[in-house]
Amino acid sequence: MVMFDLPVESSANRKAYRVFRKFLLSTGFYMMQESIYAKLVLNQTEANKVMAYVRWQKPPEGLVQMLVITEKQFAKMETLVGEVATEVVTSTERLLVL
Repeated sequence: MVMFDLPVESSANRKAYRVFRKFLLSTGFYMMQESIYAKLVLNQTEANKVMAYVRWQKPPEGLVQMLVITEKQFAKMETLVGEVATEVVTSTERLLVL
């Protein structure tokens, strides 16, 4: 899992952000959240190779963090979603407007 917080103040920073994001997607990572990307690999040896490649492609500025977790640990992740707001009336009560 790769998590990052990259500066985007200058055009050079924004370009570095775009290049890094495209690199992650082109190498098989998928976006879990805005700046959190994950990739499934077969074993620790492959994970080490991927991590070395990410280190090599890291932008010159900003924070990039990597975390290796097992498939079993990943499967235990709990996903919480906020309430869905709707303006549709779901009541069965009838109102008479005069």
